[in-house]
Amino acid sequence: MSKKPIIALLTNNDDDVYCFRLELIQAIMKAGYRMLISCPDGPKFEVMEEEYHLKRDKSFIYDNPDIDRRGTSVINDGKLMMHYRKLFKRYKPAVVLTYTAKPNVYASLVAHQLHIPVINNVTGLGSVVNESGIKQKFIMWLFKTAYRDSACIMFQNSTNMKLAKKLGWLKGASKLIPGSGVALDRYPVQEYPDGGNGIDGEPVIFNYIGRILHDKGVDDFIAAAKIIKKKYPNTEFNMLGFIEPTEGHYEAELEELGKQDIVHYRGSQKDVKPWIKRAHAIIHPSTYGEGMSNVLLENASSGRPIITTNNPGCQETVDNGVSGFIYKGGDVDALVRTIEKFVAMENDKRKQMGLKGRQKVEQEFSREVVIKAYLEKIKENMII
Repeated sequence: MSKKPIIALLTNNDDDVYCFRLELIQAIMKAGYRMLISCPDGPKFEVMEEEYHLKRDKSFIYDNPDIDRRGTSVINDGKLMMHYRKLFKRYKPAVVLTYTAKPNVYASLVAHQLHIPVINNVTGLGSVVNESGIKQKFIMWLFKTAYRDSACIMFQNSTNMKLAKKLGWLKGASKLIPGSGVALDRYPVQEYPDGGNGIDGEPVIFNYIGRILHDKGVDDFIAAAKIIKKKYPNTEFNMLGFIEPTEGHYEAELEELGKQDIVHYRGSQKDVKPWIKRAHAIIHPSTYGEGMSNVLLENASSGRPIITTNNPGCQETVDNGVSGFIYKGGDVDALVRTIEKFVAMENDKRKQMGLKGRQKVEQEFSREVVIKAYLEKIKENMII
């Protein structure tokens, strides 16, 4: 076995590895470390092997845990903790990097018990922000217990960082980073399509890209599409992403909406760039506990205007009226008015708005900033 120090990266979805951590993984290996990636199997690992020649158990050590991402089973979560304990005892990582809720909590608790330094990334508070009562208090207590002994906690937006300080989560270092950053070369500016006024000329196309989940605002997207399509029939609304297992009721609804030519569900895509290219704007109606919305950053990097909410992790990605529009989350009427404002714009104005978004991403959200922060923290905290 290689004597290079092992850095473990744990998350709950292959999209997270490929879309948001790929360049970080490459940089860590280039810096002389060996990678251990613990993440449930998925098609994005095949893309990594085909396009980047990163082969499991050859380029990096691969671990395929069973994570019930949105489940609340104490038994399943206990099994996950035991899995992480066996994993850490076997490979003895020098530093553990955690992302998403359950790895952040359960892997951290195990690593602290084994005296392994942990760097957490608060990729958002998820659906917990919309919970209340005992359930919310218990989840917040879990976060506090998991984070308080960490070597460093990376925050993707200042709102989450301020809340963590207020709740007493922080004992070690913390750092504010620009989300996961954008790989600018992977998301270059795409040629902007022709577009009319929603009635005449070429269709105006809008995408929703993300998990099909109530808290992500999909019901607002659907409701707005129904209204807009009546007034502006020459528009197109697409939804891309997988339907959460707990949200199976959307399958029949989206099938019917497709038949009615209101919303077209395109499923989960290996590569969203062709869909970004043909669209005029991204709509992200989230009221979810975001860290920093990667899908908004990727669309802005591609030269596409943003329509999103004033939700933390969304509003930071856009200059209102310059690179897109911000409206009050949860307000369907406000979303409709915002879409109408966009449809009324001349197409060249839309194009210029998208280019302003690209400039903002280049100046504020480059992935290189995130990679540099991680390499510094790994070097500071690793077990020699």
